[in-house]
Amino acid sequence: MTIQSKTTHSILRLLPGRKMLWRSLVLWLVFLPLAVVIIIPLLYITSMAFTHESNQLNFPIEWIPNPITLANFTHIFADVTLPIVKWFGNSLIISGVGTLIVVFLSTLSGYAFARLEFPFKNQLFSLLIFSLMIPAAITLIPAFLLLRDLKLLNSYHAIWWPTAASVLGIFLMRQHFYAIPRDLEDAARVDGAGPFRIYWQICLPLVRGAMVALAIFTFLGMWNDLFWPLIVLSEREVLTLPVGLVIIQQGSYIQRGLAFAAAFIASTPILVFYAIFQRKIIEGVTTTGMAGQ
Repeated sequence: MTIQSKTTHSILRLLPGRKMLWRSLVLWLVFLPLAVVIIIPLLYITSMAFTHESNQLNFPIEWIPNPITLANFTHIFADVTLPIVKWFGNSLIISGVGTLIVVFLSTLSGYAFARLEFPFKNQLFSLLIFSLMIPAAITLIPAFLLLRDLKLLNSYHAIWWPTAASVLGIFLMRQHFYAIPRDLEDAARVDGAGPFRIYWQICLPLVRGAMVALAIFTFLGMWNDLFWPLIVLSEREVLTLPVGLVIIQQGSYIQRGLAFAAAFIASTPILVFYAIFQRKIIEGVTTTGMAGQ
């Protein structure tokens, strides 16, 4: 082999490594500024939550408070007009139970559309997909009036049932149920299993990953939701934490320390939740559209 051919061969061997290096560099240049944009508000909230009220408007910003104080948290937990512990519990119950309802109904509906045969199945599923194009503002007033007539306002039910039938959840589960081999279902029928037993014992364990992804996204969405709870909840005892943050910022004089302390309390569980389920969240994003037909 000549010296020129050896040099060419060495260059060709280095090309894939250089491509990976340039690709990594481009990704860093794109995502590093985005990470900074996301991290700075979180650092600002944390800093202001532990800063005394008299130092809230200091400039330049003291990213490390001097002195560090817990006065804002002490005040917000001691104020009986701001039941933040109750609001935290309401958000936890609404998000937890609401997630269970959405996942259960989505798996049931997704299994029916994927594995069962019934009249107008395809037409009904097309109608569900078409409903995604209807703006939420159009159904806002009818949904509110229906809840009022059913006397469900100012209760957890006003949050749970309007969001129980998740079209995206049904679509996601249908796609994953489609990917299950028919042979498993046929073998279960031979053994005498009925439709619900096949759904519960055979199919459901095989779509556990999709269920976890749906549960995570549903929980995060319900925890952070402000618009709908702000409309259907008015009594302070049943408010959620995001609505409570709005209450804290009302009035002629806004106590910035209390607002930042409440925002820190509201955002901490979500950050912990993401740290624990980070891998599942990424898997849910990357595999959502890869199953089924």
